[in-house]
Amino acid sequence: MRVFYLILSIIALAAAIMCSIAFGVTDIPLRVVWESFTHYNNSNEHLVIRTTRVPRALIAAAVGACLAVAGALMQVITRNPIASPSTLGVNSGAAFFIIMSAAWLGVSGLHAFTWVALIGAAVSGGIVFFLGSIGRDGMTPVKITLAGASMAAFFASLTQGIMLTDGKMFDQVLVWLVGSVAGRDMDQLESVWPYMGAGMVIALLLSRHLNVLAMGDDVAQGLGLRTAHIKSFAAVSIILLAGGSVAVAGPIAFVGIIIPHIVRHLVGTDYRWIVPGSAVLGALLLVAADLGSRYIAMPKEVPVGVMTAIIGVPFFVYIARKGRQT
Repeated sequence: MRVFYLILSIIALAAAIMCSIAFGVTDIPLRVVWESFTHYNNSNEHLVIRTTRVPRALIAAAVGACLAVAGALMQVITRNPIASPSTLGVNSGAAFFIIMSAAWLGVSGLHAFTWVALIGAAVSGGIVFFLGSIGRDGMTPVKITLAGASMAAFFASLTQGIMLTDGKMFDQVLVWLVGSVAGRDMDQLESVWPYMGAGMVIALLLSRHLNVLAMGDDVAQGLGLRTAHIKSFAAVSIILLAGGSVAVAGPIAFVGIIIPHIVRHLVGTDYRWIVPGSAVLGALLLVAADLGSRYIAMPKEVPVGVMTAIIGVPFFVYIARKGRQT
């Protein structure tokens, strides 16, 4: 069944990407979409497909996959079912560093923003894990959640403060801060994919060890697992995945919460399946959400971050209530 679910998810993702390329404010026949790759003729439709819709679909798929895998890693190393790059402040920290560097330091350029986002993700994640580990009982799900929520609010407040003092900056980054893949191009994806790819490879290599880590630190250490090393590599993977995602699409929330729970329900608790399953379903969710965002306020578009919030908030409440009952 695991193979069946994975294959079905890949087929659904391919179909969603094709629909994302074909449908929008102006629908394009699937035949024309296919011809734009096989017999490109420089027409307006072919130009829109190659320069706008294909990059948008691919970026949505890449960001969705990275956020979902980052969420799965965070949930296992923190033993917190609602951990994700958004709830633990990693996305907010990366976004704040980008805004700060652009407003105060004059930083610009895709590659520069990528590095700034990675540094911001690392700093915010490090602060959250430090605060969540203070005390004799070490890191607990409650402490890490409180630390993450506090830092997310802190970085969000700083970001809003910078934008309010710079009206021009506010206009430029408002949509980006909500989380959006509209208007992106292949250059932006090319600037972050090496980091996203490295983070994904690390996550796949760690998947076998995550099964042991999920049993608890004491059990894992008793079985000879170097838990500190595994958590450190997982943290590097999370920083690369979340930082790269924020750099190209902004802080999109809830993907990292929703997808790992769905994947565990479908394939079980084996992280050798959870990691790739989360990547595929995360990509599918964000591509589908981006497609749906085009039809809510047609002909205008709603940022995909709003769509994931609409989907994610009820799911977040359900997971929180379920965890409280258990």
